[in-house]
Amino acid sequence: MSRSVTGGQLVVRMLESLGIRTVFGVPGGQTLALTDAILSSPVMDFVTARHENAAAVMADAYGRLTGTPGVCLATTGPGATNLLTGIGGAARDSSPVLVLTCNNAGENIHRDDAQNADHVELFRSLTKYSRLVAHAGALRQAVEEAYLNAMSGNPGPAHLDFARDTIEGPVADADAAVPEGEHPMCRWVTQRPRADAHALADVATRLAKAERPVLWLGNGCNRSGAGEAALALAESLRIPVITTFNGIGTVPTTHPLVFGALSRMGTRLSSRVMADADLVLAVGNSLNAVSTGRWRMELPHVIQIDVDPAMLGRYYGRRTTGVVADARATLEDLHGLLADRAGELSAARSSWTAELQQAEDLWWQERAAVEAPTGADGLSPAEVVRRLRTAAPDDTLLIPDAGNPGVWSYLWQIRQPGSYIKPVGFGNMGFAVPAAVAAVVADPGRPVLALVGDGSLGMSLAELETLVRVGGRVAVVVLNDSGYGNIRQEQIVHYGNRTIGVDFGPSDYAVVARGLGLSAERITGLEELAKRVGETLDVGAGHSPALFDVPIDQSVNAWTYPAFRPYEPEEG
Repeated sequence: MSRSVTGGQLVVRMLESLGIRTVFGVPGGQTLALTDAILSSPVMDFVTARHENAAAVMADAYGRLTGTPGVCLATTGPGATNLLTGIGGAARDSSPVLVLTCNNAGENIHRDDAQNADHVELFRSLTKYSRLVAHAGALRQAVEEAYLNAMSGNPGPAHLDFARDTIEGPVADADAAVPEGEHPMCRWVTQRPRADAHALADVATRLAKAERPVLWLGNGCNRSGAGEAALALAESLRIPVITTFNGIGTVPTTHPLVFGALSRMGTRLSSRVMADADLVLAVGNSLNAVSTGRWRMELPHVIQIDVDPAMLGRYYGRRTTGVVADARATLEDLHGLLADRAGELSAARSSWTAELQQAEDLWWQERAAVEAPTGADGLSPAEVVRRLRTAAPDDTLLIPDAGNPGVWSYLWQIRQPGSYIKPVGFGNMGFAVPAAVAAVVADPGRPVLALVGDGSLGMSLAELETLVRVGGRVAVVVLNDSGYGNIRQEQIVHYGNRTIGVDFGPSDYAVVARGLGLSAERITGLEELAKRVGETLDVGAGHSPALFDVPIDQSVNAWTYPAFRPYEPEEG
């Protein structure tokens, strides 16, 4: 047996061969064999988070942005349990993540050792794969299997729990071999199935017969890079496009055939598109509760295309035609099948799409006509978002946190694909700031705007110091309404102005941020905010993040905001 390679060194070498270059985490005694191996790696970096939940969010965001696994690391017991919320977000939003936890020595697992916890059971319901690795001979295969699970099919988090003696001890020569250069798995793991020819022909026939088909793009289109193929099909056949909340960013909302996102708090515009439809082509779209108002939405016949067969017809089965296939490949194939009828079909739908485009113009005009408050109650969050869009470069990555920042982001125009990420399925607060850290690591030169409520900021405040360490063209805009604004507003709507548990004392987050080393100021004027955010995101501004604490008007209620009310057809 050779003692030249420890289990920790083997794990890190395997990660290197799989293209991993960054690990986010918080070190502990049980992790030291891994962190020391990372320190010796010529290509890998370790980004220290201030809380394990933030490390999990960083891994989630990195996976969303790069399409390769984000990796997070934590020690046993409380370190592992602190990862759970962020991993739940990665699971619900289909982000490829490798979750690495380090347990006590194998002989002491499930005994009364320090910080004892059954990590595999804890993570099983929130990951695609969860495994204890307690033998050195299993390390290599375990890492490969975790990577395969994270990346294949519908992506998601995969968990490995390493016994401490397994990563600290030696590995036999026969078990320590690592592929030279890139691991062969990297070249084929992202392959996706193409649609069956007969199924594809049936979809093409249905799509051609429909008078008002709608293309409803979900998160699977983001994961497969299907935006260009979706627009090509839409342009060819004159089909309006909407997205789910998780599908935002797949296509630019500035495109004349794209009409925004539809969810339980969508817009009057996107809900009108769906109300008119006689066929829905749901691509990479699970038709979950967020998208369908907990399945109360009435839909016409649905053609559902998904790489995961278990998603097909799960909720609207009696009116669904399912196709097991990759989103991008299927859209490309449909475009080819219907190319010879494009002119005919496009002309037949031109008057309907023209009506929708007029409705869109009116919708934006109505939003522009709203005057921003200038009194002591603070700025309108709707006007803040609209004004920030004019100040930010086209390629700015918008990261709204959970709650109202995400709702107000409906008013943000997407000008480039891949420029928006948000926690949707799990709705985990405290996302935006650590996600901004990951965005800088993934692309140090890209402008990033983190739009965060003061409630979510309180759950990730220490990560402002992490952001200072990584730098970047990052503007953190705090929509400060001194409380959990979305829940306060829902209480007001449903319980007659009776509120409980939603109000904070006054806080100046600019003062706090400066104490953590960040450039920061409180801003109460819309134009000054736009100016300062624009300067922070400008390519000539260097790589210095900044925070702007913006008091907002509590009375501007996202639950009753006119633009977000569903479309109601006129009677008669």
